[in-house]
Amino acid sequence: MRSISIPLPTVLTGFVAVLVGYASSAAIIWQAAEAAGANTMQIAGWLTMLGIGMGISTLVLTIWYRTPILTAWSTPGAALLATSLPGHSLNEAVGVFLFSSLLILLCGATGLFARLMRLIPSTLSAAMLAGILLRFGLDAFTSLQGNFLLCASMLLGWLLAKAWAPRYAVVVAMVIGLLVCVMSGNLQSGSVPVAMVMPEFTAPHFSLSSLLGIGIPFFLVTMASQNAPGVATLKASGYDVPVSPLIVVTAAIALLLAPFGVFSICIAAITAAICQGSEAHPDPAKRWLAAAAAGVFYLLAGIFGGSITTLLTALPVAYIHTLAGLALLSTIAGSLFQALNHERERDAAIVTFLVTASGVSLLGVGSAFWGLVAGGICYALFSLSRRA
Repeated sequence: MRSISIPLPTVLTGFVAVLVGYASSAAIIWQAAEAAGANTMQIAGWLTMLGIGMGISTLVLTIWYRTPILTAWSTPGAALLATSLPGHSLNEAVGVFLFSSLLILLCGATGLFARLMRLIPSTLSAAMLAGILLRFGLDAFTSLQGNFLLCASMLLGWLLAKAWAPRYAVVVAMVIGLLVCVMSGNLQSGSVPVAMVMPEFTAPHFSLSSLLGIGIPFFLVTMASQNAPGVATLKASGYDVPVSPLIVVTAAIALLLAPFGVFSICIAAITAAICQGSEAHPDPAKRWLAAAAAGVFYLLAGIFGGSITTLLTALPVAYIHTLAGLALLSTIAGSLFQALNHERERDAAIVTFLVTASGVSLLGVGSAFWGLVAGGICYALFSLSRRA
């Protein structure tokens, strides 16, 4: 059997992709798990299974298609969970994970993915996403009050890196924040041992309010803001891969692992783009090696999920809030641009954004759902009035 030689830059590209993914949103996942009522050991188990699930799916798809296909958790979905799960039990959260993954699996198996996305105007989906993420963006700046040195240092590092090395802006902010925490003595001792933590099985519980108020918006956000851009990134990089099998494989793995805290596994976009560029390998046909390396690093990250949790437990809350907010600034800006870029749909989009951002809960159903409903009614009425 012929051995495969992987150049060091290719391996490092895979490492950077995983590092950026974890640096960008591990803090958000921590907040989502905490909102669901998970304790530190359970959160460590979530991170363990997420790393293993993404590692397996990345390696299977990448090696099967010889294409740089990275998978990821849904960062916008985690943000939605962090704002919507308070008041719901951990068992209800697992029910939401299963429900959403099943819907995604059905979309992939039946080929309804593209058709379903066309039913909801992209402007309203983007406005809903921006409304969900608004609080995280605000936290990046409100944390300055009371934690000025830490947060200002992270903001300055992010700003300078964004100007000259934008791909590593979040990583720079993360490292600078860690250095400030160490030098100022703000690191606390973690409560989880530095070791692999065995995931804990959680039985699902299904309630109509959680499935409607969280499950459906979570499903829509995952499909519209993670899977759709992930597929578009593949095509933009020149890789024509059948879409339905990608959706089926990722959703099936997420469905299987949902009781262990795997809330989603999706087609990656931002981190995948790192492995699909010329930095990964001069030959586009060999860039899949960088994605395969990323799959291995995902598995390692899963094995040391307890260590990641220890670090997050030791860090100040302001650090996590600032890092999460900075990681989502580009997503918020892009969502707002997409939502408000079409003048005829602008009013409906701003209604969706404001209702979602308000955090209002009616009949036990969260604001993301009602934002989409309110915006959809506006969109339909405005469209009818123009035809009259």
